[in-house]
Amino acid sequence: MKAHILALGAVASISLVGCAATDYGVEPDDDFPQALTASAQLLDASGRAMGTATATQSGDSIRVRIEGVGLPSGAHGAHVHMTGQCIAPGFDSAGGHWNPTNRGHGSENPAGMHKGDMPNILIGTNGAGTLEYTIAAARISGSSDALLDEDGAAIVIHSGPDDYRSDPSGNSGARIACGVFAAA
Repeated sequence: MKAHILALGAVASISLVGCAATDYGVEPDDDFPQALTASAQLLDASGRAMGTATATQSGDSIRVRIEGVGLPSGAHGAHVHMTGQCIAPGFDSAGGHWNPTNRGHGSENPAGMHKGDMPNILIGTNGAGTLEYTIAAARISGSSDALLDEDGAAIVIHSGPDDYRSDPSGNSGARIACGVFAAA
């Protein structure tokens, strides 16, 4: 009986996943191609792999997952930046935070927050850490203010923690890892 219930549960889960995978609640704009996922490989200034980032369309929001490896322990600012370029050593080519709504920086800023603002990623003493965050009312593609617009987007990890209020980047320090988002 238990095996039968588990099997039915697995079938129901697979069915729900199948439905969720085809209904994103996003109306495409004919002028912009539609992508439902984007991924990036995070690299440091010497080209060493520092992790990955994945952005997935989920209804009218974007779910971002960062898996950091080889990073210094502690809290680090993690932001989506507006330009899909990561030119070392400083990664300034990634531009400022993705901010299609022209807000201030940070969740604690009365004028905030940018679409690219996310919580700090916490890295353990083993150099690894994971951040999952949902960017509300955002699109990976399919509109002029989407994440993957004409010049793309990047994910950036900073040397220090974001204070969630100081413009333009929360006093989070130097950019120590960067990855360019590409449609998957």
